[in-house]
Amino acid sequence: MTRLPETGSVDIESPEETAALLEDVAAHVATRLLIALDVDGTVLLEDESPSPGIVAAVRDAQDAGHEVTLATGRSWEGTRGVLAALDLNPEYVVCSNGAVVMRRTDGGVAAYERFHTETFDPSEVLRLIRDNVAKAHYMVELADGRRLYTEPMDNWNLAQATRVSFGELSAQPVSRVVVVSPGQTEQDFLELVQRIGLNQVSYAIGWTAWLDIAPKGVDKASGLELVRGWMGLDPSRVLVMGDGRNDLGMFRWALENGGRAVAMAQAPQEVRDAAGETTTSVMDGGAAAVIRALRRR
Repeated sequence: MTRLPETGSVDIESPEETAALLEDVAAHVATRLLIALDVDGTVLLEDESPSPGIVAAVRDAQDAGHEVTLATGRSWEGTRGVLAALDLNPEYVVCSNGAVVMRRTDGGVAAYERFHTETFDPSEVLRLIRDNVAKAHYMVELADGRRLYTEPMDNWNLAQATRVSFGELSAQPVSRVVVVSPGQTEQDFLELVQRIGLNQVSYAIGWTAWLDIAPKGVDKASGLELVRGWMGLDPSRVLVMGDGRNDLGMFRWALENGGRAVAMAQAPQEVRDAAGETTTSVMDGGAAAVIRALRRR
């Protein structure tokens, strides 16, 4: 007579042990943080090397059960190498100032797919800027991650980018528009935006004459809110850090929900004013100091 295969053993826990286990799980969920880090000026120095102590701090935060991710204005092509430098492999990564959210796949370490993408018609905003800026370099990012540019810039990562005429930039919907005008100052761009009005898009102005334009209502905060919801984390369990004007939205988002927003010491005054806290500079390892202090809370 054929016998059935041996079955595995089943351990039956007492109600008291089960309750304790559930309490431990609930406590872990309640204390877990979503830690979202800007890249340039927060975790990377100007030469693109890691800020002092940040690699070890990120590793310790992950070991403690926190979800550490990046929220950056960089495209995915400019972000993936940062993940490797930080030895970071989060479930989601917010790129292109919130217009793109990448999701980790089962394809191995650092294998990601474009999970969520926002686009808009750039034709009107490109026309407005060209009519008001004599000389500028333009780049657009398409929904599939490819990028088109008119003229190269020394500090642009042009991997998977194609040089095109100005007219070809607006031939299809885009996730973002980047405008750099070497002949203008940061204040010039601030005045330009006020003068021409950019009511149908979201925008951020960088340290130099750098204008980053996204679909209306889209910024790092909108991308992080999607990530927070997908992960089922409480809105108050958020810590964000950054140093630029494109971080203002995620600062407001974190603070309005009871989370924490930390600005780097070298950030512009308006960025530091918008944050709930200020740490030391990126050169002095300010982001790492904030993360290490979590263990003492």
